Amino acid sequence: MSNALALAHVTQALALLIEANLPPDIDIAVKVEPRRPPVDPPLEPTITVFLYQVTPNTSQRNNDLPTRASDGTLVRRPAAALDLHYLISAYGEEAELVGQRLIGSVVRTLHEIPVLPRDIIELAGRRPHLNGSDLAEAVQRVRFTPTAMDIDETSKLWGMLHQTPYALSVVYQAVLVLIDGRETPVPAKPVERPEVRVLPFGAPGAPSPGPVPSPGPVREEPAPPPSKEAEQPAEPPTKAVARTEAKAPAKTARNRKAAQPARSAKKTAAKSARTPPASRNKDGDGAAHTDGSEGTEN
Repeated sequence: MSNALALAHVTQALALLIEANLPPDIDIAVKVEPRRPPVDPPLEPTITVFLYQVTPNTSQRNNDLPTRASDGTLVRRPAAALDLHYLISAYGEEAELVGQRLIGSVVRTLHEIPVLPRDIIELAGRRPHLNGSDLAEAVQRVRFTPTAMDIDETSKLWGMLHQTPYALSVVYQAVLVLIDGRETPVPAKPVERPEVRVLPFGAPGAPSPGPVPSPGPVREEPAPPPSKEAEQPAEPPTKAVARTEAKAPAKTARNRKAAQPARSAKKTAAKSARTPPASRNKDGDGAAHTDGSEGTEN
């Protein structure tokens, strides 16, 4: 957590970080100023560090828990989570490409050292206008990340700088700066007398059990809808099945006709076996009688 001087402290520390890492790549004297781009471009080599926008941090803005109780008592200090957007511009002799050399050094430094070092923060805090800043004591470290801007966004940004000519620049975002509130919360009172009471239901002072909810009406489940197979009509028999069914009666009739003479022969044989042989009566011969007596001659 930091106080309200954290924004200015980060800007001053960023300028000192760029200035401290210019050599050995840059062997000329360079002025690094925390200011907006000048209307009249300077002739000497110059780098400007301009804080052009401050936005809430999207990942930490909702992590600030309720800071006050229901009676208005301060529970914890409120903290504002912020992101800082910087425009870093370079000026110098165009014939010697001083501006491009300076921007190259800035990019190398912030890519190699993306987190603001504590010794640079302490060095920047010695400035008179930053007396009282506690950014060096903050737990959250400030990190710099480059921001990609297209032509439209760049033209809008420089359009806000009235009558300021465009200069070769890079844009960086500083994440995350937490600004703490000034009011100190009142500490909660300690527990004076711990007391635990266990009472059964129905005892004096015990809470009464709530009414037992009555079971609701039984809900009948609707019958399942008929399946698609039951709804479809029966398919007509195929030609092969129809021919088989047509041939079946004819075949049965032929079998009956073939079996009829065999049954008639069996019936005749059985009848002959039950009937005695027929009597013979011829002239001059003895008559055979059915009673078994033999004939006599007169």
